Amino acid sequence: MAALDTRRRWLALYVLCLGTLMIVLDATIVNVALPSIREDLGFSQSSLAWVVNAYLLTYGGCLLLGGRLGDLFGARRLFLTGISVFTLASLACGLATTQWALVAARSAQGVGGAIASAVGLSLVMTLFTEPAERAKAMGVVGFVAAGGGSIGVLAGGVLTDLLDWHWIFLVNIPVGAAVFVLCLRLLPATRGAAARLDLAGAATITGALMLAVFAIVNGNDAGWTSARTVGLLAAAAGLGGLFVAIESRVSSPLVPLGLFRLRNVATANVVGVLWAAAMFAWFFLTALYLQLVLEYSPLQVGLAFLPSNLIMGAFSLGLSAKLVMRFGLRLPITAGMSLVTAGLLLFTRAPVDGSFGVDVLPSMVLLGVGVGMAMNPVLLAAMSDVAPEESGLASGVVNTAFMMGGALGLAVLASLAASRTDGLLASGAGLLAALTGGYQVAFVAGAFFGLVAAALAGLLLRNAQLPAFEPQAAEA
Repeated sequence: MAALDTRRRWLALYVLCLGTLMIVLDATIVNVALPSIREDLGFSQSSLAWVVNAYLLTYGGCLLLGGRLGDLFGARRLFLTGISVFTLASLACGLATTQWALVAARSAQGVGGAIASAVGLSLVMTLFTEPAERAKAMGVVGFVAAGGGSIGVLAGGVLTDLLDWHWIFLVNIPVGAAVFVLCLRLLPATRGAAARLDLAGAATITGALMLAVFAIVNGNDAGWTSARTVGLLAAAAGLGGLFVAIESRVSSPLVPLGLFRLRNVATANVVGVLWAAAMFAWFFLTALYLQLVLEYSPLQVGLAFLPSNLIMGAFSLGLSAKLVMRFGLRLPITAGMSLVTAGLLLFTRAPVDGSFGVDVLPSMVLLGVGVGMAMNPVLLAAMSDVAPEESGLASGVVNTAFMMGGALGLAVLASLAASRTDGLLASGAGLLAALTGGYQVAFVAGAFFGLVAAALAGLLLRNAQLPAFEPQAAEA
């Protein structure tokens, strides 16, 4: 592949990030619109969950497969395929007039989103081979990944308040079309590896991930010790064990098990699981506290996240790369996750009659600095020491780590919050005091996730120089 000029590389990065942002936004933008969707299409409270779960199931289940397909058939080809599927599914979501049509379209969105997300980091690694440039580029990617969730809360509030819920999906159509056309012009073609697809491995790991996601996201409603939850988790574990057995025997495994013997890769993915769990404590519990306790409107909730987004942008788009080049990967991750822990701990004292300036803004500032500092080096560590022909897989693995960590973290935190709230209500506390008490306990758990992530990064990550990464050859 001929070397791309600097301007074209950065333009390609921005287009990639626009496509990724569209997908990241979709995970949170829907939450604000759920009451409107329920009223319009007649969902019950239990069936409404499928508007979210249908997306999570296919997205979480297809990330590893999407990453490996990118290695086998070319990352650009898979990214364009994923964006196309996601955009067409968004159109179907926006035009849906029945429950089943919306849920089916959301499932298709998850497939497209997983394919595009899984190969995104691989394309960035191919575009930027020089360590300093790569650190800057991954800072941009980190900002999109970290800030996209809270931007989605703001966008969902604006679109739902000013238009209606259909537009949270229809807005993807012009964006997706523009990303597709620009990617065709700007992204270099990449050649896939000469290997067969491991169909047995693909089937078992996709099934295991889907079962695990379904069990986790429904655990609070069904009960964590119920036969359904335990049975699903046991089935997921069984398929996972079968997958490992298959991968250890086939000549062209979907996931070469040696990938997890790379110290930085393995550590970064564990940190990613804990990071995502902590972030869900921030995004979702803070939004609930602001709406249900402080009685903010959806738009006010989105604006409350704006300071942290601006701080994350300043760090991710400039300062983070300088920190990585100066101090390596370990210190920025450890310091950033420590600040995330401090920010969540501050939220544990949020009162019923809290004010934004005293009880919300200080935590938002600490979280913005911490995430902006840590996200870039976490992504770099997850992709370090990986051969070019396995970069798509490594990208899929770290995206899976974030997704599973978020799903598991949210389930655990929601369960803790609900249990504490029920206990306080039973003891005679008022509704707002009980809700606040539940959120405070969950923030403590989120802070614990952040603290463990900081400790693991400080103890286990190698602080090696960022490796060079040779681009793959172009398609014939």
